[in-house]
Amino acid sequence: MGLIAVGVSKLLTIAKETTFATPALNTSGQLMRRTSSNVDLAKKTYKSTEIRPDYQFSDFRHGTRSVTGTISDELSVGTWQQFMASVMRQAWQKAGSTAATAIDAVAGTVLTQQFTRSAGSFLTDGYMLGDVVQFEGFTTGTGNNANNFFITGITALALNGIFLDGSLIVADSASAAVSCAVMGSKTWMPLSGQTRDSYTIEHFYSDIGQSELFVGCRVSQMAVKLPSTGLATVDFPILGINATEGTQQYFANPAPASTGQILAAVNGAMFLGGQQIAVVTSIDFTINGNMTSGDVVGSNVAPDIFPGSMDVTGTMSAYFEDETFQSAFFNEEEVSIVVALTADNTPNAAFQVYTFPRCKLNGATKNDGQVGIVQTVPFVALLNNISPVPGSLVTTMSIQDSTISTTGSPTALG
Repeated sequence: MGLIAVGVSKLLTIAKETTFATPALNTSGQLMRRTSSNVDLAKKTYKSTEIRPDYQFSDFRHGTRSVTGTISDELSVGTWQQFMASVMRQAWQKAGSTAATAIDAVAGTVLTQQFTRSAGSFLTDGYMLGDVVQFEGFTTGTGNNANNFFITGITALALNGIFLDGSLIVADSASAAVSCAVMGSKTWMPLSGQTRDSYTIEHFYSDIGQSELFVGCRVSQMAVKLPSTGLATVDFPILGINATEGTQQYFANPAPASTGQILAAVNGAMFLGGQQIAVVTSIDFTINGNMTSGDVVGSNVAPDIFPGSMDVTGTMSAYFEDETFQSAFFNEEEVSIVVALTADNTPNAAFQVYTFPRCKLNGATKNDGQVGIVQTVPFVALLNNISPVPGSLVTTMSIQDSTISTTGSPTALG
């Protein structure tokens, strides 16, 4: 008996294609972490329906080929940045300013958790609700420096919010020069210029020397699960058009896998309508790109994977503490939902932030029994184009990752 392949010896490599369904350069691969990858070739089949005198079927044929499956992993900073940008249909960009924004005078007030400036405008500089920023230059309130500050309110001259490590603002007259910058980069669903990325994906079974190469693969969905205990997870369903097999690794020298830290819902904060809430027991959300393929005469390979509208839905579970969720559902109120996840509890921990600026809740059912009563609250995220609050992004959702660096001028956010 020959050697049997084992999962720990299987290598998952991805690379963005320059031309749809043409294998990416074999020098462009990126090794990926995973909990599973069941991407595989599928075929439509056709069975003869002839009625024959011998009472039997005489033919069965293979038809159009396709690639389907899901790549799953624990959610971590900087690891799946390519797929996330593809789901958003926009590359990662430096939001706010490309360098620290000069602030003439800043004062932190412990009670209001607010930073103020005497001139200029946070809004004009491009800071947004849900952004995480860091300050530098405080001389008295040094605890304000290099500390992740989450923005819950914004005007031209003031930023309201919290430090994600739970610390309080230290009052400082800011007599020295103080600067502020949005950390990392952001991607969001754009109003125009949507990208149509495709990937070459390889499964290489290194212990038995077998390769499967999948081409014309688009990321059709992204599903994130944030349990109250345990690690956050992410699933990326894949749709592609073809596959080949081989005995040599196609991406012979792929870049090493990300070392980004894994995220858990217990580290970070969640906000509903700008107010921090601590009774949510879980939140899951899915971005569905509604992608489809089609058949053509004369070829067993589909011509493309076609994008549809981007549909964002989710579900929260929360202890029944007050009327917050129930009233929003009963009265069809629109609320923002923001989830900020940090890799640990240090002031400048790596993080990801998921912002849904305009949502409607479509349920608030409750359990019963000798336990704390939990509400199940489904929600739908919508384009934030109906009287958007100043400083909120005109999009359905955005993602910020502190570990992703981009260059160039910031793109207009409004």
